[in-house]
Amino acid sequence: MIRISGAFVGRNGRSLMSIVYFTLTAVVLYLLSDWILERVEVTAGRRFQYRSLVFLSILLTLAMTSFALIGHLTGNTIGG
Repeated sequence: MIRISGAFVGRNGRSLMSIVYFTLTAVVLYLLSDWILERVEVTAGRRFQYRSLVFLSILLTLAMTSFALIGHLTGNTIGG
């Protein structure tokens, strides 16, 4: 890590704060995905047979969207 004007920057240019943003967002999205799945199951009136796949699809959708937004807002986009 290289210290540049008060911010830690790694070799690939990511700041320490963006790592914190991604980590906190991941925790929140995990809890939010579980809550959404519970609400959908209550609405359906039953537990889903492939519950883990439904959870994964909810989590993946939320993560891809929010991580792209965080990357865009912090200027740490991957692949351009």
